[in-house]
Amino acid sequence: MRWAGQQLDVETPGALPGLGSIAGLVRSVTTPEFQGITFHEVLARSALNSVPGTALPFNWTVNPYRGCTHACRYCFARPTHKYLELDTGQDFDRQIVVKTNVADVLRRELARPSWSHEQVALGTNTDPYQRAEGRYRLMPGIIEALAASGTPLSVLTKGTLLRRDLGLLSAAAAEVRVGIGISLALGDEELRRRLEPGVPSVRGRLDLIRAIREAGLPCGVMVAPVLPWLTDSADQLDHLFAQLAEAGATGVTTLILHLRPGVKDWFMSWLAHDHPNLVSRYESLYAHGSYASPSYRKAFEQKARPLLDKHGFGRGSSHRAKPINGMQPRGVVDGAESGWGDPDPSAALFRRPRLKLPQPEPSPPIQPPLF
Repeated sequence: MRWAGQQLDVETPGALPGLGSIAGLVRSVTTPEFQGITFHEVLARSALNSVPGTALPFNWTVNPYRGCTHACRYCFARPTHKYLELDTGQDFDRQIVVKTNVADVLRRELARPSWSHEQVALGTNTDPYQRAEGRYRLMPGIIEALAASGTPLSVLTKGTLLRRDLGLLSAAAAEVRVGIGISLALGDEELRRRLEPGVPSVRGRLDLIRAIREAGLPCGVMVAPVLPWLTDSADQLDHLFAQLAEAGATGVTTLILHLRPGVKDWFMSWLAHDHPNLVSRYESLYAHGSYASPSYRKAFEQKARPLLDKHGFGRGSSHRAKPINGMQPRGVVDGAESGWGDPDPSAALFRRPRLKLPQPEPSPPIQPPLF
């Protein structure tokens, strides 16, 4: 399937108000494979993003895409589209910025003498394995660049496309510490279709967890967001944790829905349509900010903690735990001293003289810009 491309010399009045503010824009493309989606291909000036001074366990990220076709109504990253003068609702779902040169820029940045080889996190903003990755194939170059430079990495995704790169991630884990997290919060398939319509099925992500574990890699799960009065009952959590344990997850983290400005209105409009009886309860629960009330958070912790312990996801389990051969159904493994899996130099591929790396199946090349 060929991509339809156009050179964009000027902004079309009224068509896409933020287009002129997308730095490095080369062209915008559409394809019948992605009905209603426009991809804005850009040449990025930088790849590494610094996030110092936060409570996060990393100081650096790489985000190859802005916007996300997963279309999750609750996505916390929606406000980032405002910087492009695009809206945080449908534009976030349908106007996707693609940093086509991100791997090349990343290699240059990692080669700088000042680079300190801190962990780099992927998937902290928008999903690096959203559907567009099947076309643009940016992640293999990113993974190889990080591993070749001796930089530890972690990946968080809802995308089953990660399975394509398991060979590369296994090779990277021989060189550096690699953490993998899968986001899976909605065990109800009907609710998933309504609330996160572009996300792979529950079964697909459970199978992905199994594949990651069979590849000898650790795999934690983010049960996030937990939706008050929709996915937070003891029975729902018990069933979901049991499925994750059976799939071999090495850790589970739960996070309650938070509704930042730019996200709250979009989510609440969905709630008013699908669950109007809950609107007033949510307004009360989030009356004082983006986070649920302290009393709700405390009650949830008291409910969830025994269930996590029941299924082997106590405080010692982690998505950065030491990899083991095969699957361990209850998901409890002893972590390395660093909290990451230990690299295996005997299996090193990236810094040896040009050994052939495992490659994903080839796909048609992207049509170059038209001038």
